[in-house]
Amino acid sequence: MSCKTGGFVKRAVASLLLVSIPSLLPGQASQQDQQAPSIQQQSSPAQQAPAGQPQPPNAPAPASPSQEPSLSDLGFTPQQTQANPKLQADLEKHTEMLKIHQRLGLITLAPMAAALITGPMASAKGRNGQTITEPTNANIDVHAALGSATAALYFTTASFAIFAPKIPGAQKHGAIRVHEALAFVHGPGMILTPIFGAMAFSQEQNGEKVHGIASAHGAVAVTTAIAYAASIVAVSWPIHLKFWEKSQ
Repeated sequence: MSCKTGGFVKRAVASLLLVSIPSLLPGQASQQDQQAPSIQQQSSPAQQAPAGQPQPPNAPAPASPSQEPSLSDLGFTPQQTQANPKLQADLEKHTEMLKIHQRLGLITLAPMAAALITGPMASAKGRNGQTITEPTNANIDVHAALGSATAALYFTTASFAIFAPKIPGAQKHGAIRVHEALAFVHGPGMILTPIFGAMAFSQEQNGEKVHGIASAHGAVAVTTAIAYAASIVAVSWPIHLKFWEKSQ
């Protein structure tokens, strides 16, 4: 009876060993051993460490989003960074009016040059003791019309610069300052030239020889034209005859 019991025990132990042996054979790994490395690779040191425990010394620092410097970091106040619709509108209007000022200024050169050319034709010829040749009415009318057109265009041109919105903090340099300085020459000249011309015309109509301050009409007109042309060259050289721009 004891022999039978011992044989039964041996067979039971052998069957248990046969069930567990395949997982222990060389060259084979159990399913748990194959999954363990991948699980260890997916888990980070921070995840493996229990909550409340200090991180290992060689653990990587948690990633933080990159922070770029803001405008306040660069020294700009909130008032400076806020949009200013009024300033933007003034700047656009200022630019547009100065463009018109420049175009009209170039156009004004045409009647001004023509008035200078026709000036000698509208004055009497001859000296004392000689036969005086009076100008024709056509010459006088043409010269007067060109002078009036020049004055009208000139003051219209100037108005676009005078009444353009002023931009706070804007400083003028170089050619702009020369351009404005020459305005103190051709500006008064454009006022005095027609006045002296009217005085000279009145003296001639009365049979008098042009005299006094009226005789400076031609010299003032030439000086005015030179100063005006120089002011244009100061800000427009090289001059491009372009009175319009293509729309984008």
